[in-house]
Amino acid sequence: MPVIRPSDAVTHELHGARFVSYAGSHTGSKQLCAWRGEIPPGTRAPAHTVDREEILHLLDGELVVTLDGRTDRVTAGDTLIINPGATLTVENHSDRTAVSWVTTTIGLEAELADGTRIAPPWAR
Repeated sequence: MPVIRPSDAVTHELHGARFVSYAGSHTGSKQLCAWRGEIPPGTRAPAHTVDREEILHLLDGELVVTLDGRTDRVTAGDTLIINPGATLTVENHSDRTAVSWVTTTIGLEAELADGTRIAPPWAR
């Protein structure tokens, strides 16, 4: 049974947020990947469209999320289902870091509004 310890996680940073990757092909997962997202106060991630389903569960804090044009306040304990093809923007207007747990299938890619494609290493 593979056990991934915090010291085994790989940390990445992008657009002011931190992504701490625990499960993925780098740790032996064949289909799924999972990471802890840390979104500092004042962070606004750029709008991006995902090509795979993502499940985001907010562990701590508060976010303002716009998903396909609908804006909602998401608080600790809430879960967000992001379908393939959905466009997402995440903002932290609070004074503390928001912490999430995100799961998707290995190979997720995202496209920014300017057409730039991102293949996040934490989703590999």
